[in-house]
Amino acid sequence: MEKYQPLLRDDEIVTNSFVSDIKMPSGRTIALLTLDNGEDHTRPNTLGPKTLIQFAEKLDELKERAKNKEIHGVAITGKPYYLAAGADLSKVHEIQDRNVGRLIAELGHYALGKLSDVGVPSFVFVNGLALGGGLEIALNADYRTVNQSAPAIALPEVFLGLIPGWGGAYLLPNLIGIKNALKVIIENPLKQNRMLKPEDALELGIVDVMFDSPRFLEESLAWADSVIAGKKIKRKNEAGAIEKATIWGPAVSIAKSMVEEKLGKVPLAPYAALELLAKAKGGNKEEAFIREDQAISDLIASDQFRASIYAFNLVQKHAKRPSGAPDPKLATPVTKVGVLGAGLMASQFALLFLRRLEVPVVITDVSQERIDKGLSYIREELDKLVAKGRLSTDDRNRYSGNLSGSLDYQAFADCDWVIEAVFEELKIKQDVFAKLEEVVREDCILATNTSSLSVDAIGAKLKHPERLVGFHFFNPVAVMPLVEVVNAPKTSEQAVATAMRVAKDLKKTAIITSDSAGFVVNRLLGFLLGEAMRAVDEGASFEKVAEAIAPLGLPMNPFDLLELVGLKVGAHVLDSMHAFNQDRFYASENLHKLAEYGKLLERDGKGKIKGYDQKAIAIVGNSGNGGRSSEEIFESVNLGLAKEVKLMLDEGVVHSAQDIDLGMIMGAGWPFHLGGITPYLDRSGASDKAFGATFHNPMIIGVRD
Repeated sequence: MEKYQPLLRDDEIVTNSFVSDIKMPSGRTIALLTLDNGEDHTRPNTLGPKTLIQFAEKLDELKERAKNKEIHGVAITGKPYYLAAGADLSKVHEIQDRNVGRLIAELGHYALGKLSDVGVPSFVFVNGLALGGGLEIALNADYRTVNQSAPAIALPEVFLGLIPGWGGAYLLPNLIGIKNALKVIIENPLKQNRMLKPEDALELGIVDVMFDSPRFLEESLAWADSVIAGKKIKRKNEAGAIEKATIWGPAVSIAKSMVEEKLGKVPLAPYAALELLAKAKGGNKEEAFIREDQAISDLIASDQFRASIYAFNLVQKHAKRPSGAPDPKLATPVTKVGVLGAGLMASQFALLFLRRLEVPVVITDVSQERIDKGLSYIREELDKLVAKGRLSTDDRNRYSGNLSGSLDYQAFADCDWVIEAVFEELKIKQDVFAKLEEVVREDCILATNTSSLSVDAIGAKLKHPERLVGFHFFNPVAVMPLVEVVNAPKTSEQAVATAMRVAKDLKKTAIITSDSAGFVVNRLLGFLLGEAMRAVDEGASFEKVAEAIAPLGLPMNPFDLLELVGLKVGAHVLDSMHAFNQDRFYASENLHKLAEYGKLLERDGKGKIKGYDQKAIAIVGNSGNGGRSSEEIFESVNLGLAKEVKLMLDEGVVHSAQDIDLGMIMGAGWPFHLGGITPYLDRSGASDKAFGATFHNPMIIGVRD
């Protein structure tokens, strides 16, 4: 064990292995090893070096007891609610030696691998959360049961810039087949880190049997005893020779194409995982584990892994303690919500408030026809959720009963929170709020969803502008996790505190910004889209510009994004930012022409993008061969983003660089593997060129050889 000494830390919260003998009615003895870190339910079991070494030692002892016929089976389970939440990554960013990264992989294989060599059948009872290394404990055993109430099961490593490195990349595909393994290891992590439910794990063949919660341990032990006695286990999804000979390679190739289409070729982890999965159809376990060791070593040493851990900590920790947030106790309790507007965006707001806040919601608009259309849309969406099994009929009926519409603003008189989603025009917003203020209570908080107008200006006609706060959602409302809470000069702490509480109750991530043009996300996207259109207007083709900006790794190129948000909306955003600063933000007359035409991309019958529309190309009126080089375009975008971020921090738009990173990750889909915009700009050298320093000191970079 001396080999692993460089990994040991005094501050590791050790998950201990407690062994007890369970005498079964059959007369057989099952040694039950329970993982427990001694902390309460808020601290899951994790697998650090000391934990793994102790686990390995206990398994060695159990192997000796099995040899002496003292025990007939070995079972692993966890403390209440948790099997294990995976490897302890709390200090992994401090690793300065590539060899240490490899030792982490080797130690996991060494410890967990003992489960398949204890001399008697081995079982894992997945009693609760099982993520990453926690699930790999189960995969290394002979048999698995799962608790029907386990909250989540997953191999999320690719999401974090790693691969399942303790056997998962080999054991899982050989257990459940390549197509199912690709879903768990590649597809789910890239779908916002989607988790499996216990029934999913059973259906996929990851576990052998599922038991109800109250007697989970007793039933798992009884089932294990029956297996020891000779009960046959049929695994419907176990990978066989036919699958390996026919679909294995094509399935991996299809998955690779999917990753390239979704993420481009910049991220390292998904391609490393795909390579391991491709090779998992041949060879033996020992060879596969060596491949995993090497892959883990390479990835842990990379910039992308450090960036991913930084991004993960932002989302998991920084988001829960927002910079500049007032005392939560100042928040006004929200027992009824009003929505000004009944269009698509407003209706999406109403649906979200109904489901997440579970309070009465009233909507209004300029005509009864529009109100009825909005109410109908919301109720149809509730029906769709019922049809998909995501909502019970009782809940649908309750939400529908809480929904109402009225032409009369008096319906808002007893609301605690009213948000507008009317046309993005200053006078209209000013007028509706002034009219609304005449009927609502003095303590009612008013919120505007503006994406480009000044919150201070919107509240100019209010007698009490301190009650007005910006609350900028991103579209689609139900999917996008970010809300920008805009703290205007006159906004009270009570209004901000209430907005933050509402965002939390809506299960959204909120960042607090000042009342400045574009706030955070639209300011940076406005610059990026403007520079893309500038390059086109100078003579570059759409394809050339898209390829030039591709190293940023954004989920879609600027022109796909413009068509998604709407060309008219995009033109409006660019105009607004240009009005804010004509020297830094570019407005394109060609974009207005494209908006008038209404189309930029050519699609096939299934809606898949085929290329750029020929008339759109003619509208911009260039050959596509002129303008700056791809390198010059990329350099100007990079440098301009660095300057803009530095100005935002100097102006106090947000409290920290972390707020900007969080906003871009959650609101613009900035890639996790780049870790946020500020670490990326540091690594690319743009920060140094822009202002002679970096946003982070030390920089967030991998191990340098």
